[in-house]
Amino acid sequence: MNKKVRELQTYPMDSLVKAKEELKKAGKRIYDFGTGDPKEPTDQKIREALVKAIPEVSQYPTVKGRKDLREAIANWFFNRFHVVLDPETEVIPTAGSKEAIFHFPLVFIDTDIEKKKVIFGTPAYPVYERGALFAGGEPYPVTLKFEEQFLLRLDKLPKSLLEETAIVWINYPHNPTGAVAPISYLEDTYNICREYGIILCSDECYTEIYFETPPHSLLEVGKKGAVVFHSLSKRSGMTGYRSGFVAGDSEIIQNYLKYRSSFGVASQDFIQQAAKVAWSDEEHVKERRAIFGQKRDIFVKFFKEIGLEFLYPEATFYIWVKVPNGISSKEYALHLLKYGIVISPGEFFGKGGEGFFRIALVPTIKECMEAVDIWEKAHKELMEKKNCR
Repeated sequence: MNKKVRELQTYPMDSLVKAKEELKKAGKRIYDFGTGDPKEPTDQKIREALVKAIPEVSQYPTVKGRKDLREAIANWFFNRFHVVLDPETEVIPTAGSKEAIFHFPLVFIDTDIEKKKVIFGTPAYPVYERGALFAGGEPYPVTLKFEEQFLLRLDKLPKSLLEETAIVWINYPHNPTGAVAPISYLEDTYNICREYGIILCSDECYTEIYFETPPHSLLEVGKKGAVVFHSLSKRSGMTGYRSGFVAGDSEIIQNYLKYRSSFGVASQDFIQQAAKVAWSDEEHVKERRAIFGQKRDIFVKFFKEIGLEFLYPEATFYIWVKVPNGISSKEYALHLLKYGIVISPGEFFGKGGEGFFRIALVPTIKECMEAVDIWEKAHKELMEKKNCR
């Protein structure tokens, strides 16, 4: 077996799946704030587009993707970020953002040279590390700090480290914390990567789930040496469709395109036609943002009432919460599990996650309101138990 695979721990969310299966067997009502898979229906226009596009004869799709989809993506990107993308050379449709993030280092890490480190912030989406390991790179996690708004600060890293780095991953709005990066941060990070010849990759799949100010894209700062990853999973409630795109520096994009056929990840044509409809419509996205905003407000009020500290969520449908003093995030999560409430302990997201937990605002508004009543009782019980010791 591949040594890198053997050394990896189980994918964190797999343990949540097992825990939920046990709750179901016990007949427990489950309030699942663990995995980021919202329950709101996919917009009817998108579903209809997919059904109409199912062909009588099925044939292989191209890795480059449909021209009209690439054009729809380029149009959306210009309308949203005021950045011009060439749909012929600077955009590739992908089967969601996860597979593209995982495969990217396989093309752009040269294992025969010293410059093969991959920097990312932690807590983090686990795929940055796993993609680097599978590609033979050297993951270099940097612990993100609450007091620095969970921003990955390259300016605080040694020059010798940056000289050995091939890829830097940033992810804002951030999973799991929900942190948002100002444009000045993107400019500084971009300039440092240009100085050291590092490919700067920005995972931007949460830019469309925001509540006040629209987040920025890295490509607003520059394209040279920069690549962004987007997805319809969160924006349009299409997690099961597996549809997204990669865009940026034309040389990088074209080299990536050349080798993606080896991975066998071309999106099905009917998925691409549904994606075209999704990228061409903003109304369903506004409706989703409003729903997530209501859920956010329920939990902001609740966490304040029970005295838990958290990073105020400006974007994403996550809330990153500090556990009570003297209790580990795993202990807190296991206690809530007895009541059917599923959360993600911070350590699921690597070093830097200890002492926190993440909730994903995926249950319905009604379920969220039910859950806080149950959660309040569970929290009170645990606090009384700890104080009695």
